[in-house]
Amino acid sequence: MKLKSQDQWLGYVLALHFPTLVLWRDLGAMALDNGLARTPTMGWLHWERFMCNVDCREEPDSCISEQLFMQMAELMVSDGWKDAGYEYVCIDDCWMAPQRDSLGRLQADPQRFPGGIRRLANYVHSKGLKLGIYADVGNKTCAGYPGSFGYYDIDAQTFAEWGVDLLKFDGCHCDSIKHLADGYKYMSLALNRTGRSIVYSCEWPLYMWPFHKPNYTKIRQYCNHWRNFADVYDSWESVKSILEWTSSNQEKIVKVAGPGGWNDPDMLVIGNFGLSWDQQITQMALWAIMAAPLLMSNDLRHISPQAKTLLQDKDVIAINQDPLGKQGYRLRKENNIEVWERPLSNLAWAVAMRNLQEIGGPRSYIISLASLGQGVACNPGCFITQLLPVKMQLGFYEWTSSIKTRINPTGTVLLRLEGKNRLHQKA
Repeated sequence: MKLKSQDQWLGYVLALHFPTLVLWRDLGAMALDNGLARTPTMGWLHWERFMCNVDCREEPDSCISEQLFMQMAELMVSDGWKDAGYEYVCIDDCWMAPQRDSLGRLQADPQRFPGGIRRLANYVHSKGLKLGIYADVGNKTCAGYPGSFGYYDIDAQTFAEWGVDLLKFDGCHCDSIKHLADGYKYMSLALNRTGRSIVYSCEWPLYMWPFHKPNYTKIRQYCNHWRNFADVYDSWESVKSILEWTSSNQEKIVKVAGPGGWNDPDMLVIGNFGLSWDQQITQMALWAIMAAPLLMSNDLRHISPQAKTLLQDKDVIAINQDPLGKQGYRLRKENNIEVWERPLSNLAWAVAMRNLQEIGGPRSYIISLASLGQGVACNPGCFITQLLPVKMQLGFYEWTSSIKTRINPTGTVLLRLEGKNRLHQKA
């Protein structure tokens, strides 16, 4: 439901005139300090795959309902997703009833969620998982359901009472940049005041960019992760555009990421319809390099064994979840090859080489190891493991040597480099 142009964005923000709201006391007096998201959040989110399907009569298996989320929670445990690190089952837009209740509280659609969110949270928690929910900083959600403007405290308290563990807070239908920024700050403080641990997922910078550069230092003080760019679609053009935006803006965004606060390039669409196998590898590899939240949007009831293996790859997830918490970046782009790298704990590095060509066959690429990791990744030597597209031990390399890879069109080769000293520690 995100907006693709400034004109569209303005159409949303000017759609409604907000009444005066005197709620902004204490803004900036405290920063987000909830101890959460020390590594990027992992889980499942309904939006890209199931969107705003509320027709449970015609499509009972794919509508936004209690049944859908219970089924996903059950599969996350039985099919190994929880063991791989995916722990949040997240509801996006379209879960609400069209109006608040008589006390001004949000309520779930009674036909699609007959037990309410509290019962769903209890079920998810009984599986050892956590529940995420969706709301909006403005007067309406992107799909037109009740927004949180004027209700930040009561909504935060409602979510806490229901047992919610993550809030995705969207930015549609807001009439000014000030109301947008203040609303994101206020909801952060309101969530903290509940005393419940609730991961706070913001879309604050996404809605700021059409007007001016967001203050990422300030955003990090209030949010656990934040969206910067348009919604991901189940298409290679969409994934490419996210990677291009991220690399083009990396000087602004990479340095602010770290334990407790992450840049969010949006959902993993692996296991759906729009990406080739090589393109799915590219998304998984680059999301790991970018220290991105790994929030799948797919149908876990109907996913190929190949896609499941990729999404549950423990070595790639270990890169994404590395406790050093440094976001990777594009090192260079030459001859239609991109090289990305990410520093890891214990002096290790992850390196991804992506073939930008969409014509022809696999391409060979030779890279000098001395050029990686600011000259220290392989100094004086390193042990290299290829993780994707298939895992292979490539052996020990001297700092002065080079390594040759072969990369499929639109594909990526992901390597892990471990220094000589680290290698001796393992032995």
